[in-house]
Order: sequence, then structure tokens, then C-alpha cells
Amino acid sequence: MQQALDILKQYWNHDTFREPQDKIIQSVLEGKDTFALMPTGGGKSVCFQVPAMMKEGLCLVISPLIALMKDQVANLEKRNIKAIALTGGIGTDELSDLLDNCKFGNYKFLYLSPERLQADWVIERIKDLPINLVAIDEAHCVSQWGHDFRPAYLQLSALKKHLPHVPFLALTASATERVQKDIISQLGLKNPAIFKKSFARENLAYMVFETEDKLHRIQQILTKNPEPSIIYVRNRKSCHDVSSQLQSLGFKATFYHGGLKEKEKEANMQLWLTEKAQVIVATNAFGMGIDKANVKTVVHIQLPDNLESYYQEAGRAGRSGQKSFGVLLVNQSDIAIGRQQFLEVLPDKKFLKEVYSRLNNFLQIAYGEGMDTTYPFNFNNFCQQYKLPAAKTYNALQFLDRQGILTLSQQFTEKVTIQFVIPSKEVMRYISLNPADEEMLLVILRNYSGIFDMETAMNMSLITNKSKATEEQVMNLLERLAQKEIITLRSSGNDSSITFNEVREDEHTINRVSKFLENQNDIKVHQFEKVVDYVTNTDTCKSRLILEYFDEKSTADCGICSYCISKNRKPVSPIESANAILEILKNGSSNSKELESKLDLTAEETIFALQLLLENDRITMNTNNQYTLK
Repeated sequence: MQQALDILKQYWNHDTFREPQDKIIQSVLEGKDTFALMPTGGGKSVCFQVPAMMKEGLCLVISPLIALMKDQVANLEKRNIKAIALTGGIGTDELSDLLDNCKFGNYKFLYLSPERLQADWVIERIKDLPINLVAIDEAHCVSQWGHDFRPAYLQLSALKKHLPHVPFLALTASATERVQKDIISQLGLKNPAIFKKSFARENLAYMVFETEDKLHRIQQILTKNPEPSIIYVRNRKSCHDVSSQLQSLGFKATFYHGGLKEKEKEANMQLWLTEKAQVIVATNAFGMGIDKANVKTVVHIQLPDNLESYYQEAGRAGRSGQKSFGVLLVNQSDIAIGRQQFLEVLPDKKFLKEVYSRLNNFLQIAYGEGMDTTYPFNFNNFCQQYKLPAAKTYNALQFLDRQGILTLSQQFTEKVTIQFVIPSKEVMRYISLNPADEEMLLVILRNYSGIFDMETAMNMSLITNKSKATEEQVMNLLERLAQKEIITLRSSGNDSSITFNEVREDEHTINRVSKFLENQNDIKVHQFEKVVDYVTNTDTCKSRLILEYFDEKSTADCGICSYCISKNRKPVSPIESANAILEILKNGSSNSKELESKLDLTAEETIFALQLLLENDRITMNTNNQYTLK
């Protein structure tokens, strides 16, 4: 393994492997099919990247996550390792050229989505590539019992038959025993070496706190633990709201969600990574590829929809090995809200068919057409036009995305359409009088020949790249030209784009995948009930509940979760609490939350002691709802 260690040091600047990375790498190097279950933060990518670097040829990586593919390619390129990701939206001719590049361009890693393998010609081309290893990331997607089943993954068994002598490495961070067996079966792995890293995180304290004032509890947590923290929320609005509230309380906070432009995402993430912001408030769009070792606390202020996601998100704390906290804040209404948010918005077959049909009509796609075409898409306009419920519609689109029928990409670009309304010779005269605008205008004129005859949609990234200008500079120019009545300009925000991976076939398309929809809905109901059990169970160690969910038996309590602490906590005498409160009130008035925090009491203990003092006429309340000595 010395060569593997040398590569690890040379490219990743690590001196040792984590358990069981070295054993997985050795298995791959011996040419064995391998299954690896490594919970979040375990370093799965190294398990295929290092052996691929040790062998001649190219490693094929199958991943369903475009953002993760791009992130891994960018990280490899930073290390001067040639890698390429063939994501959705690439046409057939360009895809063919890129596959040629893989064959002759000394690439070491080729990242593909599983949907790409549904085209027979792509598999034929891959057979001609010098593949040394096939790594299947997020392998639980191959199992219909997994929490994110994607039928396109089933195509990988055909790939296995075409590459019989190439080792396959299946990797996942979260899979129950049933899902693990299904992965091995569905992929056709031959006598695989199996490696499982325990889901136990000895340094991570799982805490569930019931509180009506979540912001106050967050304030307490962040004050007590000033190290880097993540707060997960359900939606974009909450990102902005909670971040602003924390800033008003004096915390350095930023936010992250899928609706931000790439530059803003990167800027906010860097504020947190460089610790110019203590806390980042985020949706579940945040986290992929993030490996910040010193995250102390991860707080969820709404119920997650499943324990797989919760385990991965909470597990971003404490990767340094230091004690850390995964905190879930709940109140009386959260379970009812959760059922409404997660279960009542699950689409059935009829609704799915309606959304798919109306989506094609909205984008003006004819029956039998649309394959490999990409459209800017404004989700809100779509829902408003057809009076569709937003959450249920989004779930339907996500299901169609997971089935590989379409790819929903949240790029948040603007659709810009222009047409010149003056003759070309007048445009050239304008250029001669305004040389600062020449480069951008010439790029537009060279790339859009019909722009004098009809309204033409602009590819803003093409214009900015070729003219070496920013999008803001290009838009400023177009707006000036519109004001001078040189062009007509229409600009409409589009919060995403949609790529269709199949031709439109309405009934046939939906009937083919609807059998998976009911099964997926049943799984989501089961998963949410397990979340409810995790929150409401007051008789079991929280760490043990998580381990049992993943079919890992544990006989010992963790000793550090909220259950274990409450079980081991000695009850506080009401008289002692009352006397302690009197001592604090000698220095001035306080409210119940301040007293609770200063004395490290539970809410119930604080209220009981205050009632005791009020009944005995030792304290009173002032007009500010504070307690004061009589």
C-alpha cells in the first residue's frame, strides 16, 4: 500500500487512510467487486480516486448529483488531475466529441449521470474506453427500497455485462440491511468484498429539545458554542429570516440556498469556511462536498423528512473528532406541520400525469418531441398559470427528475430576448462612436445572424465568455441600447431550467414510472413516522435509535445525547432552585428564560420554582414581564 499512501500524500496531502479506506482500495486493486457503506464524512471519493490514479486508464464514476460531480471535477482539476463530467443538456454531437476526448486526452476520471447510460450508443462508446474501474456513488439509488430510488441505475447491470473484467465499486452513505442486499443484487456484483463502517459517532451528541422559542434556544446554543455552526431550515425565506434575526442578536451569520446566484453562493460559503461568519443558515442544498472539520454544532429547526438525510446533515459536525452536537429543536405543532409538509403533498398518479402534460404544454413541446432539449423555466409562473399547488407540483417535478424523464436544474439565469430595430449600417455607426461597447456588440452580431429579422434569445454565458465582460456589463449595454431605441429588449427571470431526457409520450411515460410512485410514497410515510418516533421517544438513547434505524445493533447507551443526559441528571430541588433565583434577583430583574439559562434548569423546573416564590409572596412581576424581589 506504499504507492497508495504516496499518491494520497502527493495529491491530497494526507499521510494516512481512514478506516476502512485502505482495505477498500486494496480490494479494488485486486480486481474485486466491492461494496462500501461509509457514513457521511467517511471519505468515499478517496476509495476510488486513489486506486484509479495507480492504474493505467480511466475511472468511470456514476453519480446522480450534478452539483457533486462538478464539485469533484473542480477539486481534481485543482490537483492537476484531468477529469470531466458529462452532465445533462449536452447534445449528442458534443457528447460524442467529449467521449473521444476521454479516449485520447489522457483523462483519469469520467463522471456520468446514470441517465446517460440509457442510450445504447453511449454504452458502446464506453466499451471502447480504457476503463480501469467503475465507481457507483449514491449506490442506494439502485434499490427501490432506498430513500432516493432512480430507475436509471438499473441500467448499470447491463454495463456490468459489457465490462466483465473491470471491478465495480458501489458506495453509499446510508442504507439499511435490506437496501444493501438489493444494491449487490441489482448491480450484479460478483462475490463482492463488503466493507461497512459503523454509523456510530462517539463524539457526536444527538440532542432533541422541545421549545416554543426556537430563536432563543439557538441564541443560547451559539453563545455557549461559538465555533462554526450550521442551521438547517426548510425553505429559502427561512434562510434569510433566521440569518437576519441572528445578525440582529449580534452573531455573524450568512445564508445559503439553491435560489442564490453562483457568485453569491460562493461568497457566502467562503465567509463561513474562512470563519468570518460563525453560522451559515441553509437549506439542504448546502453540504455536498463540504468537509469542514471543526463544525461544532448542526441545528435543525424543523423536522427532517427522513433519518437518512438527518444523519448526513447532522454528521457534518465533529469531523475533527472533537465533541460536537446535532441538535433538533421541536415544538408541539411540528409533527402536524411535518405531516402536512411531507405527506399531504405527495403526488399520486393522476396529479403526476396532470403536471407532466401541462409542463409540456407550458413549454410548447409537441407529442413525440422534446428529447435533449433545454428550456428556461419559471416555476412560480407555471404554478400560477395552471393553478397548481406549489409544494405538490415541486414534488411531482422532483419525482420526474429522479426517474430520469427530465432534469430540473436550478441555475437562476435570466431569459433575455433582443432584436435590432435599426439597419446594420446604423449599428456599425453606433459602434464607431462608442468603442467601449464594440467587443460586446460584435460578439452578439457574430453569433446571432438573424437578430435584425426576429426576436432572438441570448445565451448570456456565451456572450460574457467571448467578450470577457460580466453579465452586469452586458445587461447595462442592452438596457442603454433599448433606451436609445436601437433594440427591443425583453428580460424575464427564470428560476431554473428543464432538460427533457425523453420524447413526450404522456400516458406511456407516466404509466411506465407510476408503479414506482406508490412505492416511493409508502417509503416516505414510513420514513417520516421513524422521524416522529425519534423525536417523541423518551425511553431510548438517541444514538441507539439512529443505529437501530440502520439495522446496527447497540446494547450500550451513548452517554452524551439528550436522553442520556436527562436520565443521568440529578433532579434539582425546587427549594434550591427558588433560593438560587432569589440570589440572582438581588442583582436586578430577570425573565424566566434568563433565569433558566443562568441556572441551567429545565423550563419545567424554572416555572415550578417561580410559582413557588410567587405563591409565597417572595417575588412579583413588573410591567416588562420580568420577575423582581418584593
